[in-house]
Amino acid sequence: MANPAPGLPHADNDAVAHAAEARWAWLVGAIIAFLVGMLVYMSVHWAAMPPVRTETIDPGTLHLSGEFVEANLGSAMESDGSVTVRVLANQYSFTPSCVLVPADTPVRIRGTAADVVHGFSIAQGNVNVMLIPGYISNFSTRFEKPGEHVFPCHEYCGVGHAAMWARVKIVSKADFEAESMRQARGGRRASCVQQ
Repeated sequence: MANPAPGLPHADNDAVAHAAEARWAWLVGAIIAFLVGMLVYMSVHWAAMPPVRTETIDPGTLHLSGEFVEANLGSAMESDGSVTVRVLANQYSFTPSCVLVPADTPVRIRGTAADVVHGFSIAQGNVNVMLIPGYISNFSTRFEKPGEHVFPCHEYCGVGHAAMWARVKIVSKADFEAESMRQARGGRRASCVQQ
C-alpha cells in the first residue's frame, strides 16, 4: 500500500487524523451540551415564572359580568385614540358576527372562548388569534385601508365548524365615530351587525 503523504510514516497520518476527529467530536459535543443546557434552563424558567401577560377568566361565568358580557362585545374607542375590539367565540359563532373598526388606527383585539378552542385569522392582514377557554387573548394590529374581510374559525371545533365565520368591516375614522356614537345611545358597542 502506498503511503498517502510522502515522507511521513503511516502511523503519524493516523494520529493526525485521530486528533482532528477528536477535536471535532469535542466541539460538536460541547455545542449539543450547550443547547440541551439552554433547553433545560428555559423550561425551568418558564415553569417557575409564567408570563405576566397571561390573563385568565372563568368561561362558565364570563357572560354574567365583566368585560365579555354581551353589551361590551364589539368595538370601543379608547381615550388614547386606539380601538379595543372584544370578541367571544361559541360553538358555532363569533359574537359580534361583524366587527366594525376604523382604518389607519391602532386596534387591540381581546377575545376568549366560552366552550372549546377556537381561533381566527383575518385575510389581507397579520391577524391570527387563538381563543382558548379560560384565557383572554390579546392581539394588536392596524388596518391600513377601508374594506371588508371574513374571519373564519381556523381550529376545528365540532360538526358546525365549517359554518363558523364572521366579518370585519373597516371604515373611515369619521364613519366609525358616527356609528359608535349612534350605537352607544342604544347602550351597545360599535359593530356592523344589522339590528
